[in-house]
Amino acid sequence: MHIHLKIIGLLLMALALIHAIFPKYFNWEKELKSLSLINRQMMTVHTLFIALTVFLIGLLCLTATNELIETHLGKTICLGFGIFWAVRLVIQFFGYSPSLWKGKTFETIVHVLFSMLWMYLSVVYFILYFNDIA
Repeated sequence: MHIHLKIIGLLLMALALIHAIFPKYFNWEKELKSLSLINRQMMTVHTLFIALTVFLIGLLCLTATNELIETHLGKTICLGFGIFWAVRLVIQFFGYSPSLWKGKTFETIVHVLFSMLWMYLSVVYFILYFNDIA
């Protein structure tokens, strides 16, 4: 399981860095113009903090692999991460309209890849939690 946590760490850190392109890719300057200042800034600030959190989770997986696998606290953290990513997997299907990806090649590929990623993260974290619980 060590290798899976290392892979997850790298994937999450990469995912966090990808958030940097969101404003330009999603054309937030134009798209969010009609929102109030507080709502525009909340989008930006929350995206930054989501990215920071995801990056730090990835860093934790890379730097505290043994602790996450071998300690009660680490296993409890893995349970929390498993729940977090399982909920994110559910949101992938019920929080976004299928019209955003159905019939669109690139968007469908992204939808499938992220669904697989959320599932992988959930499964690994749950396995870590439920494996050898004392």
